[in-house]
Amino acid sequence: MIKVGETIPLNIEVLNEKEDKVTLKEFLGKYLVLYFYPKDDTPGCTTEACELRDFNKDITKLGATIVGISKDKIKSHLKFKEKYNLPFPLLSDESTQLQQAFGIWAEKKFMGRTYMGTLRTTYLVDPEGKVVHIWENVNPKGHGQEVFERVKQEAGA
Repeated sequence: MIKVGETIPLNIEVLNEKEDKVTLKEFLGKYLVLYFYPKDDTPGCTTEACELRDFNKDITKLGATIVGISKDKIKSHLKFKEKYNLPFPLLSDESTQLQQAFGIWAEKKFMGRTYMGTLRTTYLVDPEGKVVHIWENVNPKGHGQEVFERVKQEAGA
């Protein structure tokens, strides 16, 4: 797993909402709140996305950008964004290559079943691409507030 102080993978291609290939390098130059979530329009992921949506203006004013990433297809992302009025980009990592590079594509267990999935994780990345804070095993409820507080602390506001 990528640790605080390390540089995020900058050259792995994922798809943006126009289905263009993009890399995280394109988001450098300001703080980046990079949140990985398991699946569009599921209870926990919806709570997390809406929490971040509700703090988006405040986080943006501090000079940070929020970006969500899951393995869902772009079509699913667009429906999710529209349904909940999400103002930030959602990137599609269908291959899970980016999640694997972060070390958050891992074995999970639920109701006696073992499967591969996304570990709900958020990274705060500085303008040069270095991780300054990590939230692991994110509790979706209250996550927007804690991200806002940390961005405020890091951005010196």
